[in-house]
Amino acid sequence: MNEWGTATFYLQPQVYEFAEKFTTLGKREPDLAMAGVFSKEDRVFKAIAMGTPDVKVVCIGRGLMIPGMVGKNIGKWFEEDDLPNTVSQHGRRPEEIFLHYEKLVDRFGSGIKDIPFGTLGIYSYSRKNRTGLQQIMAGNSNFNQSAISRKYVTCLTAEYPGFQLQRFQAFHKLWSSSGKKLKFY
Repeated sequence: MNEWGTATFYLQPQVYEFAEKFTTLGKREPDLAMAGVFSKEDRVFKAIAMGTPDVKVVCIGRGLMIPGMVGKNIGKWFEEDDLPNTVSQHGRRPEEIFLHYEKLVDRFGSGIKDIPFGTLGIYSYSRKNRTGLQQIMAGNSNFNQSAISRKYVTCLTAEYPGFQLQRFQAFHKLWSSSGKKLKFY
């Protein structure tokens, strides 16, 4: 959390309430973009759900920096022919290390050599997030972004006034009957 700003968790409901004021005034609600510390697909889903129907875009900034820097380092290690074991255990060629390399070769042909390794890292990470978000959406029967709503997000702390104990207990019972352990982080 930044010391100078409002945490995204608190900002989302404020933005939602602000956008709702446009409706009460008979005006078109603005399309909004939400930025914050989003690095995984579950957080992106939550940001869309908490801001629906106004949040149309979720910005991922810092979350993309790490795969970009790792990709850049891999490129440097390739040039120096000095791949560390943590990378070489996955392969010794770009197509073995970067999951979507072959798709990019199909698309760009010999131009793949002009694409920086940092870009390959960012692309791979973005595809991972895309697939994860699609899985979360499908699991909630949301087959397009406009189907996502706040009803797919629930609070799991009893301090929250809208805590749905029965819903949580039913989920816990269902999960427990599957033989898996329910973990809290």
